[in-house]
Amino acid sequence: MKRKIVIVLIILLGFLLQSTVFKTLSIGSISPNLMVIVTSSFGFMRGKKEGLWVGFFCGLLEDIFYGRLMGMHAMIYMYIGYANGYFNHIFYGEDIKLPIFLISVSELVYGLGTYVIMFVMRSRFAFSYYFIRIILPELLYTIVITLIFYRLIYAVNRRLESPS
Repeated sequence: MKRKIVIVLIILLGFLLQSTVFKTLSIGSISPNLMVIVTSSFGFMRGKKEGLWVGFFCGLLEDIFYGRLMGMHAMIYMYIGYANGYFNHIFYGEDIKLPIFLISVSELVYGLGTYVIMFVMRSRFAFSYYFIRIILPELLYTIVITLIFYRLIYAVNRRLESPS
């Protein structure tokens, strides 16, 4: 029960920071995607099932407040969390290379998934513009923030796993 409450608080904190502080600190209207960091982190730290559920709630929160298509973000984040769960068996918490790589790939998948669902389905095919102006800058900004935010999530997860 304690773990679930802490996970909900992390999701809410990530969403609030993404919606307020990082919107203010956006560079060229690009801000990092903390929900991808949270979803991916719990996926590879805790496994497929927890990654799926954390992804679902992260996406549902985004859909409720910002979504134009209900369930789109929830679906994308669920797939991201579940896919990251496959790397749970090779996860080593002190090594930052795997988390950076997986969060980068997850951010790229999120950007491409959003492009396909929101633009291609409406016959808007400006992929190179969207990739260079939106996906890549958001990917880089998310990687930089991952260096800080991931360490916090990892510390909380380690604290929850340690016997009290």
